[in-house]
Amino acid sequence: MRTERFDYELPEELIAQEPVEPRDASRLMVVDRRTGEIVHRRFRDLPDILRPGDVLVANDSRVIPARLFARKQTGGRVEILLLVRRDEVTWEALVRGRRVRPGTVMHLENRPEVKIEVLDVTSAGGRLLRFNQPLNGLLSQVGQVPLPPYIRRPLADPERYQTVYAREVGSAAAPTAGLHFTPRLIDALKARGITFHFVTLHVGIDTFRPITEEHVEDHTIHAEWAELDPDTSLALNKAIAEGRRVIAVGTTTMRVLETATYPEYVREGDVGWPDNRPSVASLGPLVPFRGWTTLYITPGFSFRAVSALITNFHLPRSTLLVLVAAFMGEDLMWRAYQEAIRQRYRFYSFGDAMLIL
Repeated sequence: MRTERFDYELPEELIAQEPVEPRDASRLMVVDRRTGEIVHRRFRDLPDILRPGDVLVANDSRVIPARLFARKQTGGRVEILLLVRRDEVTWEALVRGRRVRPGTVMHLENRPEVKIEVLDVTSAGGRLLRFNQPLNGLLSQVGQVPLPPYIRRPLADPERYQTVYAREVGSAAAPTAGLHFTPRLIDALKARGITFHFVTLHVGIDTFRPITEEHVEDHTIHAEWAELDPDTSLALNKAIAEGRRVIAVGTTTMRVLETATYPEYVREGDVGWPDNRPSVASLGPLVPFRGWTTLYITPGFSFRAVSALITNFHLPRSTLLVLVAAFMGEDLMWRAYQEAIRQRYRFYSFGDAMLIL
């Protein structure tokens, strides 16, 4: 499948530069996969659109202040975006600067006693960095919350790039479909009989890089840390057995839930870790796991867990756009995107949302 099938032109003025206020005032396109019907609503209308018994599942990962600035010994400035912590002092990162080769030594601009050595170039083109001390207690002092490169306006409140339920620290970017929720909206959903559950996926490098290969299938997705705990898997399996809809809030949540039905895509982790309850595998399709997911969802994928998806409008040639096409079908997806452009929806991280039923 050629990657150019997932390319499109977007007027630059439709790239949202700042979030709307309040969060749930964003627009919501509702797309019915069965009928092809497209309806325009507001995100705050979600309690009226969903039905009692539906189960919303969201990603509770929190963005770390992963953007750092350093100086090489020659004086050159380097921008660092931390992606994955390998151990207490070793990180995989994206690095912007000239001649940042293995062996290069740098120091943080605002804390020069923190030394950084470039160990290697990663398979994805990033760098493996070793710091001379752990960063956990320092990041809040030395780092900035990273915004995507297409957002050019500074954010007055960094918390606006976090979901209201973010708690598990570890992402390099926000799971943006969740940015539309407010505490009041969550309470209204619960009052309607719609339950909320959480999984974790720490967003990594594939949010920042497009598919550059000629064919979609030739792309290798970057492994990301994810977790579905036993209690949540039991609750979701019960909902599925009862015929209730499981609705993923975002593509990251979709990957966690579908990984739980394809545990062969968990690398270096625990699947179905033991507890005192009955075997989860005997109760439904989702098996709890904790580890690195390598699941890459492309058209033709068989979805086993998720009934509906809430998602933003994604960049061309991205793995996220390919996932959405796999879930709703390419023809309907492009009809929805063309309608979004005609109706002047706001795109990308701070943009509007789509509910795919």
